[in-house]
Amino acid sequence: PGGVRAELPASLSAPPKGGVGGLYPPIAAPSFGGRPRALQARVGYDQRLAPVAGTGGALPANGGTLDLEFDALRRGIAGFDRLWLRWRGPFGLIWNQVVLPMDRKVAVLPDVSSARDEAITLLQRSALADGHAQRRAGQGREFEALKDYQPGMGRRMIDWKRSARHGKLLAREFRVEENNNIVLAIDCGRLMCEPVDGVPKVDRAVTAALLSAFIALKGGDLVSLFSFDARPRVSSGAVRGSPSFTMIQKRAAEIDYSSEETNFTLALTTLAAKLDRRSLVIIFTDFVDPISAELMLRTVGRLTERHLVLFMLMKDAELEALADMAPATPEDVARAVTAGGLLRQRQVVIGRLRLLGVHVIEADHQRLGPALVERYIQLKEENLL
Repeated sequence: PGGVRAELPASLSAPPKGGVGGLYPPIAAPSFGGRPRALQARVGYDQRLAPVAGTGGALPANGGTLDLEFDALRRGIAGFDRLWLRWRGPFGLIWNQVVLPMDRKVAVLPDVSSARDEAITLLQRSALADGHAQRRAGQGREFEALKDYQPGMGRRMIDWKRSARHGKLLAREFRVEENNNIVLAIDCGRLMCEPVDGVPKVDRAVTAALLSAFIALKGGDLVSLFSFDARPRVSSGAVRGSPSFTMIQKRAAEIDYSSEETNFTLALTTLAAKLDRRSLVIIFTDFVDPISAELMLRTVGRLTERHLVLFMLMKDAELEALADMAPATPEDVARAVTAGGLLRQRQVVIGRLRLLGVHVIEADHQRLGPALVERYIQLKEENLL
């Protein structure tokens, strides 16, 4: 078998990344032993992929490639781990088979094309049009230039020392500050892996995070990605510029699904230790009741002492539907009362977060990304970053 493997320089190639959709990994298996043989090949794959028309087939007798098509079912790092090759013996009575280990990874990314178009529309409507901070007098904190004072300008804009030096009133012009540090922290623990409308919450959070990363990078800010469950997982480091969006996408594909409980204390303490300047920390998470959220509230309270914290929550459509459903049986009444109680407990936690100075957005899962972009633009315009 060792000699046979050496004579089988078979290879498997796949695109390094792709969206949730079609992937096309061609398999190449040349002939061996100096004589052409008819080979059959099969490829091993993981559960994130589904074959469209089989996992293998016959290769040409003189060598060649076999093109296969797979559908990417879930976001993440998909893999092709092995290649089976077999051929008939000299008299056609037996099959010879070898298994060749392969290590081909494909980053399956969420489809953000439609969200990107919506993000560009939001940019064009805001003070960050065309991805740059728009120069508007009186807006922002970063000094831009001096200009002649015009009637209607605020008195605080007048630079009295330079006005006295030049013998005329001069006003300071500011712009919205760039180079803010934006951290996208995604909880990938057990609660975030529950489905909402057939899609896990963590996938919807990743899509919203990528949308906001695209906007922030075009706006001149620094962006970093961080994920956690029982312990910190992905940490990308801060990057700048639109070309860096590809790297953020690849790191987002590494955020896996977890069945572990989220440890907010360890995750947020680790994150805070990495931040050497004031940052906007956007946390995508979920919680059930005030008791389970107690440790989270304590840690977030320490985080808000230095940073601006924004919580992104998805509305629990299932609980809201149960609470609003007209009861027809005693069981319906019990379900409605229980759902209403859980919703009230959720609002208690949200209220405590806001008392700590945390900004909280509770949006429909289909509007999570646009709602985050709108708040991000608002925070920049209000000079809160």
